Amino acid sequence: MKKISIHIVKMLLAVMLVSLWSCEDFDNEIGPILDASELDYSVVQDYTIDEGGNTVILTNYTPQTIPVWDYGSGTSRRAVDTIRFAFAGTYTINFSAITEGGVVEGQPVTITVTENNFNYVSDPIWEMLTGGVGNTKTWLLDVDADGVSKYWNGPMFFFGADIGYLEEGGDWGDGVHTTGCYGEDCWTWDPDLPSIQGWGFSGPADFGEMTFGLVDGATLEVNHLTLPSYGQQSGNFYVNTTDKTLSTTNATILHDAIYETCVLDWNNAKILSITEDAMQIGIYRDCDPATLSFNFISKDYSDNWVPEETGPEEPTLPGNWEDIVSEITTTAITWKLSEDTPLNWTNLSGGFLNSWNSAADYPDWLGTPDPAVYGDFSMTTDSSDNSVVFVTPDGTTTEGTYALSSNGTYSFSVPVPSFPVISWANFYADANNELRIVNLQTDSNGNVTDMWLGAVDNITEPTQYSAFHLVPSSGGPGSGGDTSTSIPVDNSLINYGDIETNGNLRIEIYNDFGDTAANPPIDTSSMVFNSLEVTFTISGTGVSGNYDASIFYATPSWNPSGNGAITNVTGDGTYTVTYAPGANADGCLVFVIDIVGMANDITDMSTVTATIDEIIIN
Repeated sequence: MKKISIHIVKMLLAVMLVSLWSCEDFDNEIGPILDASELDYSVVQDYTIDEGGNTVILTNYTPQTIPVWDYGSGTSRRAVDTIRFAFAGTYTINFSAITEGGVVEGQPVTITVTENNFNYVSDPIWEMLTGGVGNTKTWLLDVDADGVSKYWNGPMFFFGADIGYLEEGGDWGDGVHTTGCYGEDCWTWDPDLPSIQGWGFSGPADFGEMTFGLVDGATLEVNHLTLPSYGQQSGNFYVNTTDKTLSTTNATILHDAIYETCVLDWNNAKILSITEDAMQIGIYRDCDPATLSFNFISKDYSDNWVPEETGPEEPTLPGNWEDIVSEITTTAITWKLSEDTPLNWTNLSGGFLNSWNSAADYPDWLGTPDPAVYGDFSMTTDSSDNSVVFVTPDGTTTEGTYALSSNGTYSFSVPVPSFPVISWANFYADANNELRIVNLQTDSNGNVTDMWLGAVDNITEPTQYSAFHLVPSSGGPGSGGDTSTSIPVDNSLINYGDIETNGNLRIEIYNDFGDTAANPPIDTSSMVFNSLEVTFTISGTGVSGNYDASIFYATPSWNPSGNGAITNVTGDGTYTVTYAPGANADGCLVFVIDIVGMANDITDMSTVTATIDEIIIN
């Protein structure tokens, strides 16, 4: 085994790099400057592993420094790293140390590898990236000058900073991230090009080509057609198949210009996924920490790609959706945006693209739903005369008519209002002033509890919908006016606890078969309504989590009867649950709120209190 130790000094103020991305004050005083004799590192060829010296161990012994190794085909900042050269040849290894006072550079170390060892480039990642030893393989960003993406949904996705290599069969978007998440920050967003064009990606364009090769070394040739400052590059690359990382020298992966100054290091990337036809390369975005996934396809795949001739899928709605919608809108019904999950995105078949089941699920980049921003919006429809009344959050009222087509598309005679819902995400209609039913949710009796209306950004070539979550609400404007009524309730008479010993926390407002039958907390004869809203408060549970809460209601004839919309309960607090039976409810046989599974997690039920704050019927 041969060891080389070298010491040398040079200055660079690393702290100034940090200050470029910080709005806070920093101390301009730099630390001490190391002398060349204080720098200690080694470059070792381990001939016990490879007779040709292919395995090279890099070690930094200098305390309180960050090493920067440049070994020709890539770079590393590890204190100890092992590099394996597959090809015989002469290589130069450069060492720099980032110190408190600046950057100190070492003299180049030259090593000679005398034999090829292609075992080091036989991993499937090397094979898929390059085509294997003796071959080259060309890759393109998955977008062309016409804005067409042939494999991915778009040319660039946005992921959390801790998203990494996706094992075969894994799924970043499943809410668990068991194979592709390597920390806490693991949100995902896979937009199409129109959703990010102009602010998140600069296309469409022909961005050029990049070619990875394993002919006389690991080479990378890149032709940046949209970045003249890069132009034609010839360099090298290295794949760490353990960490699933890609490092390059003298060349960078194809990318657009928008994040050029927001990324400090274009030469060290993560391999997020790779197949024979497609791959995703992750670059760390420094100015707003996240992973930028640049999505590529092989040139061979692109050249042989044939667009599908089938038309866009239709949203999948219940077979009797027309009857469902007609039934619930026979009289004026007011729709409100959900307080928990007001928006999402769906594909053309009505499948949600994000697993957001509560306000807590919304990612930081989008923000948390705030009903104070959009809660005063309402859309009141009446199928008896096809009238519609919009009320925007600022109180502006617009009246008109609507038509509902056979494919579930609402067309409006007056402009659909546009207003912010969360951050930059607005409620809006498409360019034809239309909103389409992309998803309907019903209870066990077929009554609508949730309706998602979608707007497409590109009508001629739709790929996905911005979907808005509407729920039937009591009160509000409409042809019948505001008919909401508050029902008095005596909280001293309500019953609550694990009443049915099934692990659910039940709040019994009235049950003809329960303890409240003898002394009803409400006047059951007043329960005549089209929609119902209950606000309740629980405390002393001592639990936190995610529990489904809903109303179960039944009239004396058991028609209508069923469960209302699900509300997410996370622990102590005040919540609102709703029930829209789809037909007029007259009288009360059962009126309870069940919080599924919460009683199982409550240690001492005697500490729990539950009150009904308000019951509103309409």
